[in-house]
Amino acid sequence: MRKIILAILLLVVTAVDAQNTTSNVAQIIKDETAKVVAWRRYFHEYPELGNREFNTCKKVEEALKGFGISTRIVAKTGVVGILKGGKPGPVIALRADMDGLPVEERNALSFASKAKGEYNGATVPVMHACGHDAHIAMLLGAAEVLSKIKNEISGSVVFLFQPAEEGPPGSEEGGAPLMIKEGAMDNPKVDAVFGIHINSKFDLGKIYYKPGSIMASSDWFTIKVKGKQSHGAYPWNSIDPIVVSAEIIQALQTIVSRNIDITKSPVVVSVGKFQSGVRSNIIPEEAVMEGTIRTLDDQVQKTVHEKIRLIAKNIAEANEAIAEVNIDTKTLVTYNNPELVASSMLSLQKAAGGVDNVQLTNWVTGAEDFSFYGTKAPAFFFFLGARDEKFPNFDAAPDHHTPGFMISDSRLDVGVSAFVNLVLDYAKTVKK
Repeated sequence: MRKIILAILLLVVTAVDAQNTTSNVAQIIKDETAKVVAWRRYFHEYPELGNREFNTCKKVEEALKGFGISTRIVAKTGVVGILKGGKPGPVIALRADMDGLPVEERNALSFASKAKGEYNGATVPVMHACGHDAHIAMLLGAAEVLSKIKNEISGSVVFLFQPAEEGPPGSEEGGAPLMIKEGAMDNPKVDAVFGIHINSKFDLGKIYYKPGSIMASSDWFTIKVKGKQSHGAYPWNSIDPIVVSAEIIQALQTIVSRNIDITKSPVVVSVGKFQSGVRSNIIPEEAVMEGTIRTLDDQVQKTVHEKIRLIAKNIAEANEAIAEVNIDTKTLVTYNNPELVASSMLSLQKAAGGVDNVQLTNWVTGAEDFSFYGTKAPAFFFFLGARDEKFPNFDAAPDHHTPGFMISDSRLDVGVSAFVNLVLDYAKTVKK
């Protein structure tokens, strides 16, 4: 009887301790919120382009060291922080991207960007027009909170502050592939990796997710059409690369409309750039078009590549021209491990304040180089709604990558809490 009473008392004490720990963590996160907002506004005011995040890197490294977290610099301007917990367990990675975009801000904010940078050899305005400033701030907030409760952590936490998510300049290496190449996921070896992306259109403070494919792969293609130059007055003496290119551009749209079952997997093929000729009365020798491909399935991606090559080659040959096709894969499909998603739901619901605040979302044809981390460990990437209160609905809010891009930073605590809860809960979900 005495043993039974002792066992009951032990369970009660354990339950009370767990409740107290949860309560303490929630209070620590609440106390951290003002600092997270301040970080976000600082990084928004002073954005830097990919592989040039020198000040951002310095500030992040200084902050992590101040939390007692060991750091190393990778991928030119990336920072990897490592926090060892007080108990043995798995290694969990949390990622934030840090680069801004060559966009001129049009928002009347006290902390609006006036920064400049160099892009393609020109001086350009720079803006955090995709929310990476919020990502840095949320991960710094999570790092400080976790450092204060490290004795409660089972295992270790790897903080991945990544440069050049939007793509490195020119022919430079950068982004997630370079982070991985330089050992960010291997020393120590990561068991699971999580990432959050802010969204300017989704409901404020809510979390949105999707198991399996959630964001598209991104391929960039170039088609060079070589013809025969002539005087514009005598087109019969030419092989007109502009006319051939126009046929190719039209035919590329049949890949989506006639070749792919888009009820199973969305596809986008867009030509965004076309260059040819020097003046109006010369039919040029060459035309070059560039575009992007977005797919959410590896096999569909291969099929689209084959169709583009086939269409360009055959239309060119039919017109006695030559078409050269180059396709460069920029990102993979961002794939959320279904088992990891399922085991993370309670953590996200705690962070967002209930089941109703964690919602399924559709595929996104935008792309993310977070996808590369999923080749090294099970990965889960989700969205945090941050639509500013001045915009009544999804359609009214400004889109990402635009001069008017704006988010509310009033619920960044949800992102901090999501990261913290995922770390604390992951070890409990790992199969023994």
